[in-house]
This record gives sequence, C-alpha cells and structure tokens, in this order.
Amino acid sequence: MSRFDLVIFDYDGVIADSELLNNRVMAEMLTEIGLPTTTDQAIEIYMGKRWLDCLLLIEAELGRPCPDSFQHEWSQRCIARAASELRPVPGVVDFVTDLALPHCIASSSEPPWIEAGLGQFDLIGTFNGAIYSAAVHVSRGKPHPDIYLHAAAAMGARPDKALVIEDTVTGVRAGVAAGMTVIGLCAGGHIRPGHAKRLLDAGAHHIVDTYAEVARIAGHGPTA
Repeated sequence: MSRFDLVIFDYDGVIADSELLNNRVMAEMLTEIGLPTTTDQAIEIYMGKRWLDCLLLIEAELGRPCPDSFQHEWSQRCIARAASELRPVPGVVDFVTDLALPHCIASSSEPPWIEAGLGQFDLIGTFNGAIYSAAVHVSRGKPHPDIYLHAAAAMGARPDKALVIEDTVTGVRAGVAAGMTVIGLCAGGHIRPGHAKRLLDAGAHHIVDTYAEVARIAGHGPTA
C-alpha cells in the first residue's frame, strides 16, 4: 500500500518530452532579437520557469523591453513543431494509465499547451481536468511552493502525503519548499551530464532514470 495520497506531475520534461523543443525555439528567438543564446544556455537559464519569470531575465540581459509579440510567437512556433516532434517521456503513458492514486499536474506552462500534449498522448481523460498552472493559478511561480500547495489543496491532500515528480532544479526546490516528497526524474531528452547531481543538490529525495523506478517509489503501477 502506498504511503502517498496524491501524485503531482510537472508537465514539460516529466509527461511531455518537450524541454528540448521549447528551449530550442527559445534560443532561436532570443538570438533573432539580439540576445545570442544556445539551446543548452536556454535550458540552463529558463527551463522550469513560467513566462513572467523568464521575461524578467530576458529583459535584464537585453537591457530593453522584450518585443510584445515574443511570447505569442514562441508559443505558436512550439505548437507548430509539437504536432510532428512532441513525444511523451518514455514510460509515462503506461505509468499514468495504470496509476491508482489520485493525480494531477502542477506546471509552469499554460493550460492550453498542457492540454494539447495530453490530447496528443491520449492522456487528457486520465487527469479529469486536474491541471494547475503557475501561469494562471498563483501569483508566484516555481521555485516558490505556491503551485504545489495550490494543487494539493485543490485535490484535498496534505502536502506531506503528496509525491512530486520533477525534472528541473526550479521545480524540485518548489516541491521541497511545499513539504512534499520529490522525485528528480532524469528521463527526458534534455538531460545533460551532471543533471542528477543538480537535482539532488536542490533537495530531491529520490533520483530516477525511468518510470519503473517512479512506480516502485509511489507504491503503485505494474512494476510496483
């Protein structure tokens, strides 16, 4: 029997293997507006953060306002590429489908992006609308704990009985600050050497490479 009452998923890099896609587009567009950026730099600086927090960092580096159309254009380019490039993180579809515990999503991304991916992976029904976004549901984004505390409250679970699955330092810090057990998942295409150590240093309670390991920790699923 699981010691958890709720599993909370981040989205990008945890459900959708989208971090490389998102940050490749981010790097391309930043370079276009005069801020030369590589994909690896975008991953290091912006991954796991909501747009409002990314915007502050971009404008500080640019030394001027970011174009008003930037976020919309970034979203549209990502969506256009997602139709042919986006894949689920290996193992997540079977894990979510077989998961008996209540579960939800708490992400920095906006709901339409999340819902589009879930629809593409045939997972939209498994979350039954339990999608919480730091972009719309709370005033402070990760690494603040707000979105995780909001998700737990909405799902009727105590924070200390919630299991968080995260792939970024920012997200791990948010889950730890919320008083939850945090798994650092290193299964996406964006994982680079040293990433597991960074997640561990950020406070992750477990570091795993596969959803089979997540299932064992959660105490549910076909490999539990």
